[in-house]
Amino acid sequence: MGRVQIKTIASALAIAAALTAAPAAAETLKMAWSQDATGLDPHKQTAFASIRLLELVYEPLVRTDAELNVVPAIASSWEFSEDGKTLTFKLDPNAKFSNGDKVMPADVKASFKRILDEATSAAARSNFLSIESIDTPDDETVVFNLSQPDVPLLTAMSSINAAIVPASAIEAGTLGTETLGSGPFVLENWEPNSSETLTANENWAGGELSIDGLDISVLPDETAILASLRTGQVDFALINDPLVATLVPSNPGLTLDREPVLSYHVLQLNAEEGAMKELKVRRAISCAIDRQDVLDAALLGEGKVTGPLTMPAFATDPSELFCYTQDLDKAKALMEEAGYADGFSAKVMAATGEPPTAAAEAQVIQSQLAEIGIDLDIEMMELNVYIDRWLKGDFDMAVALNGGRTDPYTMYNRYWTKDGNLNHVAHYIDDELDTLMNEGRVETDPAKRKEIFAEFSKHITEVSPWVWLYTGYSYTASTEKVKGFEATPTGSLFGLTAVTIGE
Repeated sequence: MGRVQIKTIASALAIAAALTAAPAAAETLKMAWSQDATGLDPHKQTAFASIRLLELVYEPLVRTDAELNVVPAIASSWEFSEDGKTLTFKLDPNAKFSNGDKVMPADVKASFKRILDEATSAAARSNFLSIESIDTPDDETVVFNLSQPDVPLLTAMSSINAAIVPASAIEAGTLGTETLGSGPFVLENWEPNSSETLTANENWAGGELSIDGLDISVLPDETAILASLRTGQVDFALINDPLVATLVPSNPGLTLDREPVLSYHVLQLNAEEGAMKELKVRRAISCAIDRQDVLDAALLGEGKVTGPLTMPAFATDPSELFCYTQDLDKAKALMEEAGYADGFSAKVMAATGEPPTAAAEAQVIQSQLAEIGIDLDIEMMELNVYIDRWLKGDFDMAVALNGGRTDPYTMYNRYWTKDGNLNHVAHYIDDELDTLMNEGRVETDPAKRKEIFAEFSKHITEVSPWVWLYTGYSYTASTEKVKGFEATPTGSLFGLTAVTIGE
């Protein structure tokens, strides 16, 4: 079970039997979204569209709930040692992969060895560099031995990029072509950019689902998604475009769920090449951008201007950060001081579809930077092409929507530490950023951690390798028959596990 794009004879017979049997208590939820997954390897995927699908199929040791608390998943309990250098997990004895095999400590060890192997190119590798060794003393215990205290390690382990996969799948090299997880659903069929069929995982340790599966249609035009909701062709949908989302409540029988998210819209600069190597040029770009204007034009004001840290416990008031109020005079002066009074030309890349606001963001930024002589050429591209270029760091500027995390270190170490596996995408690092990140990693006093990361926010906006813009909302729409979905600030669709379908 789990091989995608193939419906087995067994599953076909099961469906036929279900149709001829007595009416089942559960139903399949018909749903739609506009962007499909770009791949199926949970350790490598960075696209939101991929993460949303894989979170329904795979599980990490722990997960984050709607209140941003770390709660059990494959692990039923965990404990740090007094010196903070050992983290011990007890696995849920009922945790099984969808083929019925028990999740064993050997699977956990193999999963993290794969993540830490540089050859894997795992998206979250740098979150786990403190792991020196992993012990598996019995069939339900995993012990992570650390080189130093690592306060955000547990939060990092809640990501689907830290999913536990079968050791046998790693050995067979089938990750990415087949799916075999311990999550609430089984991916039975995947037709890229068209549809997915998922069935309830009868072996899921999280409990029995009230729905028997998900039939997902990929509809790139979100007005078509809204039309499908109106006609009852789908009963639940993820909406990315705020313009479409604002139309949902005006339709009788439809409900809109709107949740602030931790993910952030940002203009990424390549500070390693050309004019943007100059600090004053990067600062000029930051001063020239009216963040609220970008938010109003691209997202209909559906969000709020943000600094680098979007989680409430660590967020800094943007008014305290460098040049968060547009100042064109200052921007022009900085350009002149840097020797670019006449400006320069550059390209900015953006993806079509996700976020759907990317083109509008790029256009507003293009107009604003023209005020200080920067001539921007906008490159729009399909999401998979964009991600490939983004992961290579192959851009002058990039309009991006990046994921937020509940802890600053987990959110940013891969970009802003010298060992970060995506620092080539960030295109900038300095000693202060690296030091602050690592101080925040080992500091256990919450008040001191907040001070450290407030200084991080202040410094990174002053050196301006990126220009943070704003955070928005996640939107889901449903018909009256769908009950129980709970959205989270992470944008996860794991809340589908609580959904019921009525008349």
